[in-house]
Amino acid sequence: MNTEELLRRKSFIELGARERARTLLDAGSMRELIGPFERMASPWLAQQGIVTQADDGVVVAKGRIDGAPAVVLAIEGAFQGGSMGEVGGAKIAGALELAAEDNRRGIPTRAVIVFETGGVRLQEANLGLAAIAEIQAAIVDLRRYRPVVGITAGTVGCFGGMSIAAGLCSYLIVTREARLGLNGPAVIEQEAGIDEYDARDRPFIWSLTGGEQRYRSKLADAYVEDDAEAIRDTVCAALRAGLPAHHRSDRHEAFLACLAAVDPAHQARPETVRALYEKGL
Repeated sequence: MNTEELLRRKSFIELGARERARTLLDAGSMRELIGPFERMASPWLAQQGIVTQADDGVVVAKGRIDGAPAVVLAIEGAFQGGSMGEVGGAKIAGALELAAEDNRRGIPTRAVIVFETGGVRLQEANLGLAAIAEIQAAIVDLRRYRPVVGITAGTVGCFGGMSIAAGLCSYLIVTREARLGLNGPAVIEQEAGIDEYDARDRPFIWSLTGGEQRYRSKLADAYVEDDAEAIRDTVCAALRAGLPAHHRSDRHEAFLACLAAVDPAHQARPETVRALYEKGL
């Protein structure tokens, strides 16, 4: 890419959740549901002396993508690390449930989820876990009718129970800056020790859980530049492709076989993991 092309490019990562949703939807079609003026903030954070956000860090936007009905659910990573609590989780799950109901009534609504999340909100504990479980169930319900497309771009990444939600999507789009994993680097270091996983070693972290590695290990379906137009084009292409023959979660036995081939007695290497997954899938 030359300098002129680079200057024309609009970063998707640098956009907030609301602008990400607006970028993905057809121009002029966005209508936000349960927006900040509804004041649906978490009732639990304030009780713990934590500043709340009026939309609880989740944007629900209805509109059209490529001319067809769609809902975009964008998580704001700048608020509490994009963590899922009762309100934000209910907004996502409820929107997905309504999209599934639309399909049952003959309205072909698709969904796009922008994952920028560290997973469950620790301050809301079981409420957050229940919300994530509802999101996962709603994805599985909706994907019987229409594709559910996930995007993780950066800078927070996608971790915890929400990484499972991402894995349930019909298609998952990642950038080079993205990270995807069940446990975050600090958690792994805390539990397994710095010799196993140094949370300060950024090249090492990205080499194992970054977007390119996840794509080449077949845990993501598309690998794109941090360019808003390119990401929207990739979303449109995924939606046009329709439902995949087999969702990734339906191929769990093949993935488990690849995982079983990893030798835990030796430090995992990106090229070793990639070779095992490319061969086994």
